[in-house]
Amino acid sequence: MFTGIIEATGKVISLQRKGSDARISINTGKLDLSDSSLGDSIAVNGVCLTAVSLNQNSFEADISAESLSRTSLGQLTNNSLVNLELAMRPDTRFGGHIVSGHVDGLGSIVDIRPAGESITLQVQLPDDLACYVAEKGSVTIDGVSLTVNTVKNNNFEVNIVPHTQQETIIKNYSKGSKVNIEVDIIARYLERMLQCGKLRSGDSNNDDSLLEKIHDMYDGSTTA
Repeated sequence: MFTGIIEATGKVISLQRKGSDARISINTGKLDLSDSSLGDSIAVNGVCLTAVSLNQNSFEADISAESLSRTSLGQLTNNSLVNLELAMRPDTRFGGHIVSGHVDGLGSIVDIRPAGESITLQVQLPDDLACYVAEKGSVTIDGVSLTVNTVKNNNFEVNIVPHTQQETIIKNYSKGSKVNIEVDIIARYLERMLQCGKLRSGDSNNDDSLLEKIHDMYDGSTTA
């Protein structure tokens, strides 16, 4: 699990295709790998990858066909900059939100405009992801945990403060840039719970009663 707080930007050394899969090698820059081991998870632009080779300042990982089809990793070239985050440790601060590293799909940057010292990004989502993004909810863009300012149809906007611009690849975005999107995992599970509730009851109008049960679980009025 990750938090969406980027620890460093790295640089792609190579991306080699292996049939329908690929092997990526990344120079990790200032990312501290001293306590990392083979098999550890490292998020690259928000995609959870497993380190199969590890050195003091670089690692290699395999990218599956599924990840190549859902993310922008296949578009990377030598020297491409990438956001990096090590998997969260239980004794570290939880600074962002729950990020699984399982990208849901690609968004597109449709507008970038100044907002004081910050910038505002407008991102267009695929139709099948739009319903999972809510105003003042959380979303992950290329591994960065962000708060949604506004939502309209398939578009949403987020504010990027100067520190985030400086420390991530967001500073390199332009209109048309493709970005990895991970929606809030709670929204995904809520949808699945609603689906299961309908299947069990055989009632397509069972949403209200199931939502009441979920609310009760969260406010502590019922126990599992």
